[in-house]
Amino acid sequence: MKPHRALGALLCAAVLASCDKSAVQEITGPVAGARVKFFNCGVGAPGVNFYANSTKMTAITSASGAEPTTGTVYGGVGSGGFYSAIVPGQYSLEGKIAAATDKDLAVAKVTATIAAGKNYSFYMSGLYNTTAKTVEGFVVEDPFVATLDDAVAYVRFVHAISNANPMTLYVKNTTTGTEVALGTAVAYKAAGEFKTVPNGLYDVSTRYAGAATNAISRTAVLQPCSERARGARN
Repeated sequence: MKPHRALGALLCAAVLASCDKSAVQEITGPVAGARVKFFNCGVGAPGVNFYANSTKMTAITSASGAEPTTGTVYGGVGSGGFYSAIVPGQYSLEGKIAAATDKDLAVAKVTATIAAGKNYSFYMSGLYNTTAKTVEGFVVEDPFVATLDDAVAYVRFVHAISNANPMTLYVKNTTTGTEVALGTAVAYKAAGEFKTVPNGLYDVSTRYAGAATNAISRTAVLQPCSERARGARN
């Protein structure tokens, strides 16, 4: 089965943990106890703002201070790629249309329990239904190790492509040419385990079981730790 808009979907599917502690910026003051990152990987989906129950968790700002109607568009990550702090509990995580037409209509909705001290990612995924104005979604935990090593990157594959079979993630060092599989095949709406990769520049690809050729590929997408953005939002 061929993935729809595969290259764009891979950008959502390959999730990198930054090299600093807990993959978030160190901050002072009280924190909410858990964190969530929001991805719009819904093919054909409108730009959205993300909510946890009635609380808006992400939005786009402008120089004037007014909130634009673009929202987080397909292939984008809310809050500039940062985690949003949240009080632990059970939530309806939703992507709501940011545009003036159908403003605040929830196109994706997932009920999830957010536990204290943990990190999560919410993905809008699948193909947008223009009649029902809905798209699929799912939540995965981001189980970072307690102590991260600055000499490596922590990489895993999150499968957000609804019309693709299970795939395995591969990385190839652009300098040495060495290629390795990171874990085993991952099905749609699932996530593989974080694997360590020495800092460097890598080509990234996925393959179906038993295939020798790539289903999806991106070149030069993993960089040294110091060049990747890191942080969290409260």
